[in-house]
Amino acid sequence: MLDITNLTYRIAGRVLLDNASVRISEGHRIGLIGRNGTGKSTLFKLITGEIEPDAGSVSLPRGLRLGVVAQEVRGDEGTPLDYVLAADTERAALLAEADTTTDGHRQADIQTRLLDIDAYTAPARAAIILNGLGFDAEAQNRPLSAFSGGWRMRAALAAALFSEPDLLLLDEPTNHLDLEAALWLEGFLKSWPKTLILISHDRDFLNIVVTGIVHLERLGLFAYSGTYDSFEKQRNERLAQTEAAIAKQAAVRAHLQSFIDRFKAKASKAKQAQSRVKALSRMEPLEAINRDPEVRFNFPDPDELAPPMILLDNASVGYDDKIVLRNIGLRLDPDDRIALLGANGNGKTTLAKLIAGRLDVTDGERVAPNRLRVGYFAQHQVDELNLTETPIMAMTRAMPAGTKPEKVRAALGAFGFGGEKAQTKIGALSGGEKARLTLALITYDAPHLLILDEPTNHLDIEARTALVEALTLYSGAVILVSHDRRMVEMVADRLWLVAHGTATPFEGDMDEYQKLILSGSLTAPGGKGGANYDPNLSKAEQRKANVERRAAVAPLKKAVTAAEQAMAKIALEKAKIDAKLTEGGLYDGPKEKLNALLKQQGELGNALAAAEAAWLEAVEALDAAQAA
Repeated sequence: MLDITNLTYRIAGRVLLDNASVRISEGHRIGLIGRNGTGKSTLFKLITGEIEPDAGSVSLPRGLRLGVVAQEVRGDEGTPLDYVLAADTERAALLAEADTTTDGHRQADIQTRLLDIDAYTAPARAAIILNGLGFDAEAQNRPLSAFSGGWRMRAALAAALFSEPDLLLLDEPTNHLDLEAALWLEGFLKSWPKTLILISHDRDFLNIVVTGIVHLERLGLFAYSGTYDSFEKQRNERLAQTEAAIAKQAAVRAHLQSFIDRFKAKASKAKQAQSRVKALSRMEPLEAINRDPEVRFNFPDPDELAPPMILLDNASVGYDDKIVLRNIGLRLDPDDRIALLGANGNGKTTLAKLIAGRLDVTDGERVAPNRLRVGYFAQHQVDELNLTETPIMAMTRAMPAGTKPEKVRAALGAFGFGGEKAQTKIGALSGGEKARLTLALITYDAPHLLILDEPTNHLDIEARTALVEALTLYSGAVILVSHDRRMVEMVADRLWLVAHGTATPFEGDMDEYQKLILSGSLTAPGGKGGANYDPNLSKAEQRKANVERRAAVAPLKKAVTAAEQAMAKIALEKAKIDAKLTEGGLYDGPKEKLNALLKQQGELGNALAAAEAAWLEAVEALDAAQAA
């Protein structure tokens, strides 16, 4: 299907691919992965012929239909349904010819071909795809000019899926989607009948959709069979094997060199020494596979606030004269981790802005302490960074006037911007680095509450993992909006559903929510107020009952958080000891150091096991209390 042979490509003097080769067979669904900036999108451009390689070749079968998502959809291209139907160019051409031809034989041929390509069911098939991506029946027939750029990108994705090309290339297709549409796309692609190459940093999405992985690293392309989790296991095994082989080779080289140094001057051993010199010169050094550099996030912990942090009492909110959400009765405590669920357009961002104090209530109350500090991350903030500034300049401008330079550097260093990177123009940073810088800029003052609206769009898998770990250690409250299901499951311990013009607790888990989405129903388990809703109580009584229930589980939630933090700290210490035990020469040196490290490793292993047991006990107690 696709043969990439000895491919080399440079951009602005920088080598992205060097003699890279890979073969992708027909019918396979491949995840193309790699750290930000390694050249994944560039490889797509090489495959489509948009750019030419410096050396090597990209070979595709003659007549192959290649599908990509259009980068721009104009507002004058009819309705979303018209736009998607036009993606089947053969059908469109045949229908146009059928309207004009007067040749009876040609008309018969056209009708036969239209039947062969299932042309008359096309509107229904297009509507199903559009509906799955969030366009209801009314939206499918509105002018494209009425939609934002993000929604037009959804239409472009729908058109690419509808055209059913022989080879479909998708570059981060979930970036413009909400969780609901991303889950639908996941289900649609896992049964994709043709060849698919997908760039994604969502490991759950990759695990469900792909049958193989191509990893772009060290300027080459490396193929693995199976899901992302399978790839990660295979690669870690290869790393361990390579590191062991390098350590063994280093020991052999040291032994040979020691013999040479000891006996090269002795006539009786001259021949043996010379043979070892030759053996040493013939020994090709094994190439180390560099582990990816660690991505850093470190959110400063805020000072304590007494609960509740924020109380919304029968609140309504909107813009100008339009009410978006009404009758909201929710409470946010200082240690809450809450994910907002609901389709785009239902009001998740509006609710986040109300919680942050960026929108005023139009009715009801929002109660919060005056000293509450909120760190608010939204995707547009990344796009609005001053590209001519450096991170040092941006952080200096964000922090209070007169802040000492070392404090500015410390705030940047907590997010991996040290040394030269702090002095690099923001325009030269990758999308992931810009997102990290934005997070640094909104958290330097240790906010009590972090509101993260789609924080992962520019983050690769390693950075997403680092963000989850940092949020686990962060002691403040978190409000999260994300289409990354794994991020939601790892970060949030409560879910709020924004739907039908209001926001309510959702008492199910993500599996239940996914079933509701795929079934077309968004009614929360247990009715409009969730599993704890009691129709016999008044609103005031219901709110009081909810407050009492949350108060009962608050200490248990704290115990879970404390146990998670303890596990994370012990695991980090153990990883440092494990790394030291792989250092070359350790086993040839003094045994005291080795024994001390082995003892520490054992103690930390026992401590980690105890912490895991404590965490499991705390989680079981919390689950039992929440189910009561």
